[in-house]
Amino acid sequence: MDDTLNRLGQSLLTALPADVSRFYVEYDEVNLVIHAPSMLKVLTFLRDDPSCLFVCPIDVTGVDYPSREKRFDVVYHLLSPHHNVRIRVKAALGEGESIDSAVALYPGLLWFEREAYDMFGIHFAGHPDLRRLLTDYGFTGHPLRKDFPMTGFVEVRYDDDKKKVVYEPVALSQDYRNFDFLSPWEGGTPLQLPGDEKAGG
Repeated sequence: MDDTLNRLGQSLLTALPADVSRFYVEYDEVNLVIHAPSMLKVLTFLRDDPSCLFVCPIDVTGVDYPSREKRFDVVYHLLSPHHNVRIRVKAALGEGESIDSAVALYPGLLWFEREAYDMFGIHFAGHPDLRRLLTDYGFTGHPLRKDFPMTGFVEVRYDDDKKKVVYEPVALSQDYRNFDFLSPWEGGTPLQLPGDEKAGG
């Protein structure tokens, strides 16, 4: 299988030398690292070329590397049912930059790109309906970014008195505590069970 995937990766590198920077094979998938402005050109080739026929989009997502200059990887997963092969196409994107939407090539990606926009803040240029998908319309921030706080900024609840949904700053229901998870046999805090007084001498 690896030989077939390596041949496919090498053929893509040869066919699109200005667009593909490198490829590697991992977990029985070809990983194609491309230049972001070439995304539509590469996806069109992967869909239409007889040696590829990646006609089935599986997913679009992002990966956040806050310390990197090009902070995000935009990742497309595709399947070729004809050749029974999967491919992962990745492009690095800086914060504030946009990448062309692939909805015109794969209409089924409309909600996937909306999700990546909502969760990471990745902008897909030319997307027909780029708005939040999983968070509320007034939501601030992008929850899958590494710098987004674990507790979020606001909490949403239904107020019975006001008979409506209210937004409030996050309030933790209890203070942070130090828990000792060691059992008595591992040197933790001595645990007194009922009846232990009978065993003492």
